[in-house]
Amino acid sequence: MMRRRTLLTAAAAAPLWAGCERTDAPAFDGGWVGANAVRGHAWRDGAERITPSTTKRTAVAIVGAGIAGLAAARALRRAGIDDLRVFELEDQAGGNARGHEIAGIACPLGAHYLPLPGREAREVSEWLHELGLARSEHGGTVWDERHLCHAPQERLLLREGGAGRWIDGLLPLADPGASTLAALRRFAGAVREVQRLGFSQPTLRSRWTPTHAALDAVSFAAWLDANGHADPALRWYLDYCCRDDYGAGSARVSAWAGLHYFASRHGFHAPGEGRDEPLDPVLTWPEGNAWLARRLAAGLDDRLATGAVVERIAPSRHEVALDVLDARGGRTRWIAQHAIVCVPLFVAARLVENAPPVLAQAARAMHYAPWLVSNLHVREPLAQRAGAPAAWDNVLHESPALGYVDARHQLLDPRPGATVLTHYWALGGNSVQEAAGQRRALLDRPWRDWAQAVLDDLAFAHPDLAAKTARIDLMRYGHAMAIPVPGLRGHAALAALAREGEGAQRRLHFAHADLSAQSVFEEAFTRGTLAGEAAARALA
Repeated sequence: MMRRRTLLTAAAAAPLWAGCERTDAPAFDGGWVGANAVRGHAWRDGAERITPSTTKRTAVAIVGAGIAGLAAARALRRAGIDDLRVFELEDQAGGNARGHEIAGIACPLGAHYLPLPGREAREVSEWLHELGLARSEHGGTVWDERHLCHAPQERLLLREGGAGRWIDGLLPLADPGASTLAALRRFAGAVREVQRLGFSQPTLRSRWTPTHAALDAVSFAAWLDANGHADPALRWYLDYCCRDDYGAGSARVSAWAGLHYFASRHGFHAPGEGRDEPLDPVLTWPEGNAWLARRLAAGLDDRLATGAVVERIAPSRHEVALDVLDARGGRTRWIAQHAIVCVPLFVAARLVENAPPVLAQAARAMHYAPWLVSNLHVREPLAQRAGAPAAWDNVLHESPALGYVDARHQLLDPRPGATVLTHYWALGGNSVQEAAGQRRALLDRPWRDWAQAVLDDLAFAHPDLAAKTARIDLMRYGHAMAIPVPGLRGHAALAALAREGEGAQRRLHFAHADLSAQSVFEEAFTRGTLAGEAAARALA
């Protein structure tokens, strides 16, 4: 569900840590926020398991309070089932859609926008109407403009010598030549061709044909090479899109995923094809998708337990036992009639006792992208380079990172002032080794090293940033999102997990965006809703 760009490969990361300690580093506060790596790794490494002395009961236990888990709880409550418990490892619900605040300014810790849902995302659309973000009028949908991204929406900084210039949009085309325009139009035609195959969000409502499977079998980079899409400007942008949506480069992402980015929504439009403006609208808030997560969690009260480490899920023919450690002390065995497992598949495979073989198969097929999300509290407005004005989404061409969004952009206060810039860094690389190296660097390197790397990345765009930054809070995700590597979307084990089980497994329901091979809000919300509805039917 995170939309950002580019990554720092393991080799490119090395210079950030080379040499002696910096003596000219500006004085700013900050630190790691948002995730308890010690708690998660203690569970991963098999901390001592103690049989709980207390037993409690509930009708449905939900493991994981990301978007899928919260959507499952909503579906159960809509079906009249309030006897439920949601267990979340971290201290805040929301998963990749958690939020933060610095100096009274709300900002995201992950996903920061939601595209307007298409017709297949009917559960999402219904909920957005329920929230008042949309209303039906004269056979169409009218959106509350206060929650749509304000213009200007995005811009790109080109490095033109030492000066640099911001341009509108994210295609690196200040003055495109005839050959580049022709390349863009040829790719736009290719996208129109594949759209006829059928692509939708959520993907569980997409068609799956042998042609889809063939696209899923090769990398996007290999497909582009094979089809002659070699223009450097086009390839930079397409690589940006892969890293932006999937956390890894086009060499790791399947051709199905690379094309799905465009084909499931509004296609790809080259300059001069009549779709230069306006941009496709998106919903966004200063705190990002935490605005949505908090509304999903509203009303759960003590049915939502944060800081709750589920150590074991043991299904039987008549019930499911869950051993839960309260991070503040004490263990409880919860007995549920049904359990909905809303955690990444590699976690689920460790938790479920006597798990169905397809769970282990699916977990082995998964690859995950690490991410770094940094929030910079800036005391006063920054100097701007020439060109397009400050936008919501600000990307630096050829940067090793992904640019930033401005928390003040959605505010209706026209007065310039202090703000928070949320900087994104996708670290999935173009190989398993690169991702592993970056994951290790996130865990081992001090937060101040990464904060300095963020300042260095943005220095060309804003030379005065370091002097005006008061605080940098950083959120590290070791396994932020599933990478749709070749062969994953069509993997039989993912489809099998989404179906209701038999015997003891019929009391387990799996719901996570991993089942769709990509981390997107619509996928998680729909999977969670369907699992909650299935558990409600089973209870009835």
